[in-house]
Amino acid sequence: MNSLKTLVIGASENPERYSNMAIKKLVKHGHPVFAIGNKVGAVDEISIEIGRPIFTDIHTVSLYIRPDLQRDYVDYIKQLKPKRVIFNPGTENVQVENEFIESGIEIIEACTLVLLSINRY
Repeated sequence: MNSLKTLVIGASENPERYSNMAIKKLVKHGHPVFAIGNKVGAVDEISIEIGRPIFTDIHTVSLYIRPDLQRDYVDYIKQLKPKRVIFNPGTENVQVENEFIESGIEIIEACTLVLLSINRY
């Protein structure tokens, strides 16, 4: 199994949130995980950071933020140069998706949890 360095944007300490579940499942599947949320915290051993920290070699960005908040992250995500961005259910945003496509970033409209469950991550 390849481990794919993943950044979760919209991370939450709340165990009922899908971003929280995704972080746990990514770790369980052996993927290095980084997380950004709207407040500092942690999901098990993964720290949730705020702001726009610079990470290197990010393969996948998994979005858990509403479309109206995504504009603030477009340039930041492009700067990270991920191979792909996953737009989880409820985060789909054609304008932002097209910007990523134009920058050579693969777009996937899917659920990170489902992709992991069916070994398609």
